[in-house]
Amino acid sequence: MSGDLNALRPVVRALAREGGLRLHAGMGLAVVTALAGLGLLALSGWFITATALAGLTAAAALAFDVFVPGAGVRGFALLRTAARYGERVTTHDATLKALAAFRERLFRGWARPQAARTLLARPARLLFRLTSDVDALDALYLRGIIPLVACAATAAVAAILLSFLDFRLGLAAGGALLVGGLGVAVLAARAARRPTRRRAYAGEALRARVVDMVRGQTELVMAGRLAPQTDAVMAADARQAQADDALNRIEVRAGAALTLLTGALLAGVLAAAAHLAEGGTIGAPIAAMALLAVFAAVEPFGALRRGALEIGRAALAAKRLAPRLSDTDSSAEDAPVAPSPEPGVALRLAEAAARHAGDRGFALAPVTLTLRAGERVAIVGPSGAGKSTLMALMAGEIAPAAGSVTAAPAAWLSQRTTLFRDSLRDNLRLAAPDADDARLRDALSGAGLGAFAGRLDAPLGEGGMGLSGGQSRRLALARLLLSDAPLWLLDEPTDGLDGPTARDVLRRLVAKTRGRTLVVATHLRREADVCDRVIVLEGGRVVADLARGAPDFRSALDRLRPD
Repeated sequence: MSGDLNALRPVVRALAREGGLRLHAGMGLAVVTALAGLGLLALSGWFITATALAGLTAAAALAFDVFVPGAGVRGFALLRTAARYGERVTTHDATLKALAAFRERLFRGWARPQAARTLLARPARLLFRLTSDVDALDALYLRGIIPLVACAATAAVAAILLSFLDFRLGLAAGGALLVGGLGVAVLAARAARRPTRRRAYAGEALRARVVDMVRGQTELVMAGRLAPQTDAVMAADARQAQADDALNRIEVRAGAALTLLTGALLAGVLAAAAHLAEGGTIGAPIAAMALLAVFAAVEPFGALRRGALEIGRAALAAKRLAPRLSDTDSSAEDAPVAPSPEPGVALRLAEAAARHAGDRGFALAPVTLTLRAGERVAIVGPSGAGKSTLMALMAGEIAPAAGSVTAAPAAWLSQRTTLFRDSLRDNLRLAAPDADDARLRDALSGAGLGAFAGRLDAPLGEGGMGLSGGQSRRLALARLLLSDAPLWLLDEPTDGLDGPTARDVLRRLVAKTRGRTLVVATHLRREADVCDRVIVLEGGRVVADLARGAPDFRSALDRLRPD
């Protein structure tokens, strides 16, 4: 239990920082709501009992003032209604804004070096962090802190109220409320810790396996793995159902314990009130008021008991998210690529090396390299030589494991084509949100997709479904052509295109890159031939850096795959 509380501390601090005064206002309104309910029930009990006794004689009935207590009852009722409305609006607004800020911070955290590779490796897990884990944190404030504050306030006020009748009664009733009510909540939270976590893990497994089965059903059928995948989905569903049953049993037992506590507390207060009334210390209306005040003070503990069942889930989410949420500013971390150091230089690597996650050795040995503004450079070498790794280092997608990288702002066309289920226009505007249709059509023509210029409103399927592989590649190239970045990095831009189409695209590309620095990673001669400098990689090392006109420049091109 103490481990859960330690995990929750950084989230509570982040919640307070993001929610600000709204969180405190919500807690204040929750206290007002609970106390207004206590006052309403206590005063109503006194009023009804006093009215009944006053009606026993005509003289007492005539002398009894019904207006002041009646106005008090109406006042408490209106106050409780208004405070409850304000509390719900304020607390939920504060919580939703805080969770939105958490999600923004997570997005910023995942926009760091190697983020895309991590997302591709574990997409479901990171999606759950962003959705279900962040959602689980609302229980911390709405169903944890708010009921706890309300419970403490009502228990204190009930104890003070009873202390006017008898100090020992107030002390005993307040202690029983706090110790018993909080004890039930703590025991419920401890009992629910494991099933809550089992339910969270089973829910994540269920969603991931269902998505895998739906998206990969064709491949699963062809591989004969659909039935085992269906069994895995059913097993995850069964584990989630078992956890739900366990949590339901815990909630029922906690409810029963709270009911027994309420009965015992009411019986004790009733006995004490009867004793005080018998001794002439109090009358029947005061006794009724005391009894109903205690009954109203128990109500917030029911909400706390229900919230205690969710604290384990919130603690699990906090452990996962706290490292990200505790960052004050994700942009404050060391950037993988520093701005270009001097005019006329587009990119400079100083003994820069790269290492893949989990590997001890370098995937790319230390490289020292300078690219001047306006150069067109080809990076060539066999598969696995490190071309894509060098491009990722230049783009800032991976941080250097050694040395440093300084570069002008870059636009990168990687080997992976990412398109979204949206219109053609909106897929292009990811690179230039303010681009008008004329500029979008020009980019399409530049990428060899002039036939699509009149279909900007055409919808694309998920991942660019509806386009061929070559069309998807050219659409991604058109998006890059919209970029104003002075450094363009292209990883095999015409791979998969036929010769005439590829040459036309390259001709248009060269025309578009005037005044910009172009770096092309390629194994095709046609792509390297548009460049004036060739860098040869082998085994993660630069083995040659050749300018056009150098003795080995032409032989380096001849070793590439022909068109």
